[in-house]
Amino acid sequence: MSVEIVPQEIAEKIRTARAVGLHIILVTGVFDLLHEEHIKFLQKAKDLGGFLVVAIEADVRVRQIKGEGRPINSSAVRVQELVATKIPDVVFVLPEQFGQREHHRQLLEEIHPNVLAVSSHTAHLDKKQALMAEIDGEVVVVHQHNPNISTTQLLAQKMPENITGAKDAA
Repeated sequence: MSVEIVPQEIAEKIRTARAVGLHIILVTGVFDLLHEEHIKFLQKAKDLGGFLVVAIEADVRVRQIKGEGRPINSSAVRVQELVATKIPDVVFVLPEQFGQREHHRQLLEEIHPNVLAVSSHTAHLDKKQALMAEIDGEVVVVHQHNPNISTTQLLAQKMPENITGAKDAA
């Protein structure tokens, strides 16, 4: 575990929130082309009550997950857009090499969230539940996926040749 997952300044804010009795809620994702379903999902996660931590995938990982041509917005832009919503308490970018089970476990150990908030179409739900159980946390489905609105569909409407085969996750 030589890779730092959570930047020190973010870890300190999380420790402070926990010290004043706030529950820690974690959300992870890509959040490329921030749209209304992202906003609804984030607001529902925040509505659980507590300190909302949002961790986004690095640009390199987005290309691995979504394919060439993605992300549309760099991680810096995606962080700025998420911060501008004023929903998350903190937002940070996951390391480029994030993606193995031990990285996910390390992320959860470093943040130690009470809740991992997900949408109904989250991938690997059983694995996420097992990892959260290891730290005495829970996975909560806070949002029902709307199949009519996604970044992939928004891109398909604008430039269908650039996104063939891409899959979108909140």
